[in-house]
Amino acid sequence: MSKPLKFLNSREAREVLNMVKEQWGADLYSAGFLERFAMMEDSNSNIFIISRGVSVLNDVHNLRIDSAGLYFGELKNGQLRLSIEGSQIVGGLASKNIVELSKEDCAEWMRGNPVKTELPAHSGYLLVKHGKYFLGCSRVKDGFLLNFVPKVRRVSEPW
Repeated sequence: MSKPLKFLNSREAREVLNMVKEQWGADLYSAGFLERFAMMEDSNSNIFIISRGVSVLNDVHNLRIDSAGLYFGELKNGQLRLSIEGSQIVGGLASKNIVELSKEDCAEWMRGNPVKTELPAHSGYLLVKHGKYFLGCSRVKDGFLLNFVPKVRRVSEPW
């Protein structure tokens, strides 16, 4: 049986938000993020956000649940890889490490394919966007933006 989700204490949640600020320049802490949301972590280092309203439940810390709220991202090798929804939350406040895709590259990206790029190798995750829409996170490897879109969320037909 898997371990239940663990609520992150204030220090741990601030560490996650500091990663967001360092990686993308988005200050979620000053935007009041922790006043509205609690953060939880599962045994695979996946981070979920949930309304602070969950605190009205009695003995919420002893619930044995596998996931709750919105999947925000994954802690991996000291960095945070945002989910699609996490990139949409962070993207509006981000000021760095953002890559803009053309319509054609966006279509390839949404099909789950890596996209050729002229960007140099980058040690962290980049936010991927097309127009005003944030599509997720990527890494640059061998001249390509790696794709982390889950198979069930990929588009099969051109749009």
